[in-house]
Amino acid sequence: MNDKELLQKYNVPGPRYTSYPTVPFWKNIDLKPSQWVKVIEKQKTEAKSLGIYIHLPFCESLCTFCGCHKRITKNHQVETPYIDSVLKEWDLYQPYLNQAIGIKELHLGGGTPTFFAPEALIRLTKGIFGQQQIDPNACELSFEAHPGSTSCEHLLALYEVGYRRVSFGIQDYDPQVQKAIHRVQSFDLVKRTHLQARALGFSINHDLVYGLPFQNLSGFTDTIEKTIALLPERIALYGYAHVPWVKGTGQRGYNEANLPQDDQKRALYEIAYEKLLAAGYLAIGMDHFALPTDALALAFKNKSLHRNFMGYTHRQTDLMLGLGMSSISDSWTAFAQNDKSVESYQAQIAKGALAVFRGHLLNEEDLLIRRHILDLMCHFETVWKPALYETGFYNQIISKLEGLQQDELITINSAGLEILPKGYAFVRNVCMAFDLDLQRHAPDKPLFSATI
Repeated sequence: MNDKELLQKYNVPGPRYTSYPTVPFWKNIDLKPSQWVKVIEKQKTEAKSLGIYIHLPFCESLCTFCGCHKRITKNHQVETPYIDSVLKEWDLYQPYLNQAIGIKELHLGGGTPTFFAPEALIRLTKGIFGQQQIDPNACELSFEAHPGSTSCEHLLALYEVGYRRVSFGIQDYDPQVQKAIHRVQSFDLVKRTHLQARALGFSINHDLVYGLPFQNLSGFTDTIEKTIALLPERIALYGYAHVPWVKGTGQRGYNEANLPQDDQKRALYEIAYEKLLAAGYLAIGMDHFALPTDALALAFKNKSLHRNFMGYTHRQTDLMLGLGMSSISDSWTAFAQNDKSVESYQAQIAKGALAVFRGHLLNEEDLLIRRHILDLMCHFETVWKPALYETGFYNQIISKLEGLQQDELITINSAGLEILPKGYAFVRNVCMAFDLDLQRHAPDKPLFSATI
């Protein structure tokens, strides 16, 4: 079977597996804050490391490709009350946390974190750490940034308080593509902001997206070459997830006929893959690239790579707390998500209660499958649990993998499974064979983007 035939066969809707079970199949749809608190308290003595994700949802304009929870506004008066709410939420968590727990990472995501003034972001950061001295060697602080709204003052202030990694949303440099996705920013603007960050000492990531409207090989090659010229330490190369049934009118700002299809979309990834490897980057997981000395590349080599709701990361913490509207927390045995409305989130926090409104408590089967899928997504391999293998537990999963094995995308034996290099593009399809929830509750309406 040639590459085009493989793409046609396996390019089906499927989850991205930033969690398992995936959000549409969470069982505890109305998870109460009190239930989530019990989970944290139960792990209080064992949890030694903490990661914090803070969702800052505001953007001044709508990027039509974006699938994130956000609020479009030019009113910067929203900054102070929102920061107040996040800091109060952090205070509400304090009684349930081990006071000796170490914050190992803090990430500001969005939305557009640099929508906020530098002093607001500094107040937020110091409010989280309190009187604790921030050691960038012991705790990684990072933030997402729009090059057009990131000033020298932002970069300097955030570096001085301990941030060492910045992720710039680039997507594409082609003017026609930028106009279609409502994200107009010149290469000169990005270069200026990038070099300012580099001069201060930031490690830099660039986010690129393939499969956007009007993209073609010539234009995307130019984007890749411009990116390589700046040599960011990391590059996230995401496939555009076209899910207008989820995100409403935002992703209908262009004709779907303008989207590159199937083999055209894959060709965009492959040209980027070839050029990035030729430039010295290592391919990490299914959609990241890193220079060999970067922590992500080292984690991939020593098999400590982890994947969570933000994508790939070089470390896993015992507990991940999501603060802010729509944020998701992860204790490994449970997920909990905050209210997805800014007003409802703030109102709940103002009452002195956590804003958790749904989640999932993982059972033993969930935890087993979660580990298998995580290993596949991070290491392209997994091993069977011997006792379960002997009982035939994996028979249903292995039967779902037969086609992938016949197409020489994977190898299976009595010890486990390995995805072959030819099959790396189909890792989501491999994971779907393990996804017992997906198989038991086949959706009757669109839920996921295409896997390729």
